[in-house]
Amino acid sequence: QLQASGGGLVQAGGSLRLSCAASGRTFSRSGMGWFRQAPGKEREPVAGISSSGGLTTYADSVKGRFTISRDNVKNTVYLQMNMLKPEDTAVYYCALSGRTWGWPNEYDYWGQGTLVTVSS
Repeated sequence: QLQASGGGLVQAGGSLRLSCAASGRTFSRSGMGWFRQAPGKEREPVAGISSSGGLTTYADSVKGRFTISRDNVKNTVYLQMNMLKPEDTAVYYCALSGRTWGWPNEYDYWGQGTLVTVSS
């Protein structure tokens, strides 16, 4: 089970940190990812991280502004979002892969989503 939190309303240029807590004993062996879906658009990948945390990747649209990280003791993955833009407004989902690296489309379990709204 994946539980995402940390969404909210923020002004453009602001920051938010999303968290996703995972239950179960496979977290430390699982690649994790963050995705988002804006109104009227398809879901898109945002960031991915390997099971150890040693490898990360980002969509071009968030590169340099967002940082994905994980804590394998707390079974939690994070998405630090800085310099937010109105176009970042979306429901953000975390996802867990059955592999050590799931990017971009090898994810098996999904959280419920948390809404991020960026006002201009």
